Amino acid sequence: MSTVTPSPAASATPSATPSTETRRFEAEVEQVLQLVTHSLYSHKEIFLRELISNASDACDKLRFESIADPSLSAGDSDYHLKIEVDKAARTLTLSDNGIGMTRAEVIDNIGTVARSGTRRFLESLSGDARKDTALIGQFGVGFYSAFVVADKVTLCSRRAGVDAAAAVRWESTGTGEYSIDTFNQAERGTRVTLHLKPEEEEFLEPWRLRSLVAKFSDHIAFPIRMLKEGDGAPEWETVNHAAALWTRPKAELSDADYQGFYKHAAHAYDEPLAWTHNRVEGNQSYTSLLYLPTQAPFDMAFSGREERKGLKLYIRRVFIMDASEQLLPAYLRFVRGVVDSDDLPLNVSREILQENRMVQQIRSGLTKRTLDLLDGLATEQKEKFDTFFKAFGSVLKEGIVEDFGNRERIAKLLRYASTTSTGQDATVSLDDYIARMPEGQDTIWYVTADSYAAAAHSPQLEALKARGIEVLLMFERIDEWVSGHLNEYAGKKLRNVAKGDVALDEAAKKQHEEVEKNAAPLVERIKQLLGDKVRAVKVSARLTESPACLVIDEYEMALHMQKLMRAAGQEVPDQAPVLEINPEHALLKRLAASTDDALATDLALIVLDQARLAEGGQLDDPSAFLRRMNALLG
Repeated sequence: MSTVTPSPAASATPSATPSTETRRFEAEVEQVLQLVTHSLYSHKEIFLRELISNASDACDKLRFESIADPSLSAGDSDYHLKIEVDKAARTLTLSDNGIGMTRAEVIDNIGTVARSGTRRFLESLSGDARKDTALIGQFGVGFYSAFVVADKVTLCSRRAGVDAAAAVRWESTGTGEYSIDTFNQAERGTRVTLHLKPEEEEFLEPWRLRSLVAKFSDHIAFPIRMLKEGDGAPEWETVNHAAALWTRPKAELSDADYQGFYKHAAHAYDEPLAWTHNRVEGNQSYTSLLYLPTQAPFDMAFSGREERKGLKLYIRRVFIMDASEQLLPAYLRFVRGVVDSDDLPLNVSREILQENRMVQQIRSGLTKRTLDLLDGLATEQKEKFDTFFKAFGSVLKEGIVEDFGNRERIAKLLRYASTTSTGQDATVSLDDYIARMPEGQDTIWYVTADSYAAAAHSPQLEALKARGIEVLLMFERIDEWVSGHLNEYAGKKLRNVAKGDVALDEAAKKQHEEVEKNAAPLVERIKQLLGDKVRAVKVSARLTESPACLVIDEYEMALHMQKLMRAAGQEVPDQAPVLEINPEHALLKRLAASTDDALATDLALIVLDQARLAEGGQLDDPSAFLRRMNALLG
């Protein structure tokens, strides 16, 4: 078969008064196109999956809009996609009878790249082709993947409900500019024609295209049609299952089916880490297919809580919206997949959805399913769970604050480095920590800091480490906020080592009291020298090696949290800390023996500034600190 009979959309003729315009791509688009064209050579067949996914989305959108306005699909409610090849012209065409686009929508959607992440994506490029190709997978390339196999792409589209004369034709060679004009097109929908590069003849072979549909897009809920091969009259046949995958029995589905659907539904390039497929019957009937990704989306840290589109909501197989914010709490926004309800009204709006009691029941059920899935990974597939936690652990931690009802379940899933770990990636659970507690210990100790190194080498850990007590090392920005809400787990209190007094056994307590008595003159002198820079000076039960550390009372805001709040522009009460000293340290002994008040003052200020630096704080006068240090060393 060398040619095919063109569909009606292909026979469209230019209008009498065309409005042709040549425009340049945004600078970022040019760079992305350049990178995509030259970096995806080893995965070039994914272009077909991306174009089919876009066409499927267009049909979904029209089916939903037609609920409110049936005239949009009047005369053609058989939603479908078509793949056509013309070997003589060396073109491959994918068309759909979905929602279509106006001229403005084509310029906005095709002339630009997703605005939320493009610039950040480009700023992250390293110049290393291998690493940059991996970034593409996180960012997504969508429509632009067509230029991997085509040296020219022509897109014709007419939006449903718009006059035939307002159809739009877009064309580009992907080298910096595109042309766009208005013409007549009888049929609604979009038609994308790829003028294939000379070396891409494989994509003119129907058997090759059918195999790619089976591999990547068999799960698409709309028929994908191709002409039957042969010498008879042209006849279209469906080359995919054309049934929503989540409605099919699990026994009929393979891992490859689930993995393929994940890449379509999530527009993802990574493999799913795990999934759960369930049907709920009863007062509230719905089907859910939930996935845990392997990688965090490139712009997850930027789009964050306000821009969540992980779950697609369907009602009786009709796509309604991307509705993660209603169907799952914010701390589970990494979940991808679909939810199909039998009971929600088809005309449901976002406002109704937020207040609908049935949606609340679905939300509760989906939250439980997700936590069950995570529990299973943590128990049975530790390596996979570790992969998940590295990518999404900081997001999951938000649930400690937001979801009181599931706080214990979420806490069970948390992982931290500790003083017994071999590095920041060797994490332990709270249950692991409790299982290793020595007899008589009833507290889970932790420390917060800006980095793993700062936490691991915090002076506050010294006495606990000397006594063989494990301390959890918390060094992500969110940890300070979360730890303020996680006060207890499995009957054990969680305590920050930098807050309050450290409990001592009787023998250690007597020894400490003796040290306090002997150091009383030194404590008083340092207090006089530092004045209102500190609230108090005490002999430390925490220190064995360092000269000093800063501590606060049990219920005060941690020093690390104060720093984060100030960095975020929040007002924080300016309260002087308590300085704890180690009288056995050489620096303190020198201060105690000094009869020179000026030198003693410098030594006291050095001790205080060192303690601030150990906390990750900033000095009021760094140059003065350097002068004192240089004088001391000289």
